[in-house]
Amino acid sequence: MKKFFLPILLSIVFLVPGLDLAQAQNPRVVLETSQGIIEIELFADKAPISAKNFLEYVDAGLYNGKIFHRVIKGFMIQGGGFDANMNQAETGQPIKNEATNGLKNKRGTLAMARTSVVDSATAQFFINLVDNAFLDHKEPTPKGFGYAVFGQVMNGMDVVDAIAKVPTTSAGQHSDVPVSPVTIISARRAETVTDATP
Repeated sequence: MKKFFLPILLSIVFLVPGLDLAQAQNPRVVLETSQGIIEIELFADKAPISAKNFLEYVDAGLYNGKIFHRVIKGFMIQGGGFDANMNQAETGQPIKNEATNGLKNKRGTLAMARTSVVDSATAQFFINLVDNAFLDHKEPTPKGFGYAVFGQVMNGMDVVDAIAKVPTTSAGQHSDVPVSPVTIISARRAETVTDATP
């Protein structure tokens, strides 16, 4: 009896209108950087606006050639907005801040960078080097709203940690800029990602 169960179950699954197994998994992205590969899972289930926004920039090639322009050891690395000459990328409209989604700014998570305006995030993102609870949503005020987590490094935290150790300097109005550019050579969708890095 058991040998007939799986085929019947699969038949039921594929007959359900609108059910797409490919959509059941969160999307994955590979960042090829000058320091190595970082593999990411995007939490499209809990942060759909931020994940969609990030993927649109990935698909458009915006992140290719951009740098991690703000690196603070023991805090986070931020990128996606500037090239090696500190020219700022042209982006789309700001998105809604999803910091109320319950996801926390823990080590290895990705969150949307923004200004002091709650709904001001565009393309820039950061990767938390440590648990940064003070960045989590506290209250619906400009000061307490928090920063929206939308992804997690699945492999390559050693690369993230290596980036965190590069020497930094000031460049114009920007501080904590790597002396030698840390470049995102390419950002692309990935079919699969292996087990999470601790």
